[in-house]
Amino acid sequence: MKDHSVLSCEKVTVSFDGFLALREMDFELRQGELRFLIGPNGAGKTTLLDAICGKVKPVSGTLKLQGDSGPVELAALKEHEIASRGIGRKFQTPSVFAALTVKENMEIAMKQRRSVLSVLFARSKPEERDQLHECLKTVGLEGKGDRKAGALSHGEKQWLEIGMILMQDPSVMLLDEPAAGMTDAETEKTGELLLRIREKRTIVVVEHDMDFVRAFSSKVTVMHEGRLLAEGTMEEVQNDDRVAEVYLGKKAG
Repeated sequence: MKDHSVLSCEKVTVSFDGFLALREMDFELRQGELRFLIGPNGAGKTTLLDAICGKVKPVSGTLKLQGDSGPVELAALKEHEIASRGIGRKFQTPSVFAALTVKENMEIAMKQRRSVLSVLFARSKPEERDQLHECLKTVGLEGKGDRKAGALSHGEKQWLEIGMILMQDPSVMLLDEPAAGMTDAETEKTGELLLRIREKRTIVVVEHDMDFVRAFSSKVTVMHEGRLLAEGTMEEVQNDDRVAEVYLGKKAG
């Protein structure tokens, strides 16, 4: 069933030494969505992702992930426990092992979470090799498995890291500005990649490139000062007077 809730945040508040980065934030994500989070700097977008993946803990509110046997409260879990429940996180700057090959990076990211050395010297199973080949194909790095990750372009490193998250088989992927610093051609390929991934997974993307959002979004969540400001299609939020005033810095009219 594609239209059920997989993640919900209700009145989530996050405080940093008294500064409220999230203020009773409400957010719901449905199965198979490619949701874009937009808003001015300091709106709380990255903090929301941090709260979902357990990097920061809310002082109040609920964060629930729909599990096989019902909803799970994420705030009670540690980061690695949340990851094992099926939430994968990619930060803005790619974090790959530059001295290792593309294939070795992917092998390290496999769900078994083995040590780096055990992965490099262990024989992979046929189903693992199939998964790796499929992931390389999905992210557009087929044929570059033996290349050192450090020799990849910036865009290719971003795709490799997305591939590494896919190797962990998450149900929900949280991506922080995946197209940042890319060429126009790489940005286009990244959007197409996200559309392919959403066929089997649910994705949340924090993004500042409005052309990118406009081209690939179906639903957009606009945040401002740690709160939900508006939600809908890009056209709907662009025509919202509140968005025009606080996000675009002008009154609509």
